[in-house]
Amino acid sequence: MDSHHIIITGFMGSGKSTLARALAHILGRVLLDLDQVIAEQEGRTAKEIIEQDGEPSFREVETRILREVLENSLPGVVALGGGAWTLERNRQLIGDSDGITVWLDAPFDLCWERIVRTGGDRPLARDEDQARRLYAERRPLYALAQMRVLTKNKTADNIAAEIARTLGLAHKH
Repeated sequence: MDSHHIIITGFMGSGKSTLARALAHILGRVLLDLDQVIAEQEGRTAKEIIEQDGEPSFREVETRILREVLENSLPGVVALGGGAWTLERNRQLIGDSDGITVWLDAPFDLCWERIVRTGGDRPLARDEDQARRLYAERRPLYALAQMRVLTKNKTADNIAAEIARTLGLAHKH
């Protein structure tokens, strides 16, 4: 297990980046937040790429950078963007890399509350109805992850410890 990436997926606002940071910390691993890596390499955020070039162009960039991260990084904790896991080609890349996939299953209302609190400006979830439809559409795909973690009423540190225990990975500090 120590030689594999741990890939965190889930809906926008489910807490992927926060959890990945906590998990990387307790395992002493590198944190790779895919949307951040994209922004660093492309000089634009995911939101800017989607708005300027369209979602299909963004998904191409996302797949290319996901491949680079999986091939060229030490085994780390990878936080995916909310839509990355929904593409079969990305799931294939992750499967080929022997990554361990974890679905952060957060209730829609909690995700929506976080989306609104962080500015609510998500190009693929402009309003609650659109976000709710996307959430329902993506759930069966998130369910393809190897591990499902319910996040309701748990802190990122609690969830990180739970994942580390389940995977049999010891804390590094």
